[in-house]
Amino acid sequence: MFFFRAQFSIIILRCVGRHGRAYVQSKIRLHFRTARSFNLYILNARMIVKQLLKQSGSQARVRLKHRFPGGRNVGGKYSISDHSVTLYLYEIRKQCRIMFGSASLSLCKQLLRIVLAHELGHAQDPQLSELSDSMDACESRLDRSRLALQIEENAWNYARQLLPAASMEMLEIVAGHSLSAYREVIAEEQARQHIA
Repeated sequence: MFFFRAQFSIIILRCVGRHGRAYVQSKIRLHFRTARSFNLYILNARMIVKQLLKQSGSQARVRLKHRFPGGRNVGGKYSISDHSVTLYLYEIRKQCRIMFGSASLSLCKQLLRIVLAHELGHAQDPQLSELSDSMDACESRLDRSRLALQIEENAWNYARQLLPAASMEMLEIVAGHSLSAYREVIAEEQARQHIA
């Protein structure tokens, strides 16, 4: 039992960092039935990261964290400034429960793989820097929304190429959910311009 607790603490430290350690330990116990199930989730996440990084050939740095700061339900994000991907493990479990009605280890692993493939799509996108610069310079909300949609669609297209056919049904559900927010903003802006 002592060895297992020590291993559990090391994993939390590596995923969350020194400052959030005590907070995360208490929260994790609320969301995982046992320390062993959390340990399995982390080990699976690490294996998935290693496998997809190798498969993609990406040099992006991948971090595993517990929660997305700010309360939004974001499973992952890519940072162009330091070429890194951060995956938020609690948010991925939460998204699993919302979209698929379950947060089983099997579903969480599949969703984590999809989220990572999408974020690696941003990391590997040769158009990302140009599209981001165009978006920053854009004055029209409609044009900015179209560019944001293009950035997201590029990443989802990359994920489709990276993942096996067996993952496609789940990927399409997740991608559709993700892209719908962008498409709704574009539709609203087009309607506003049509009325004006």
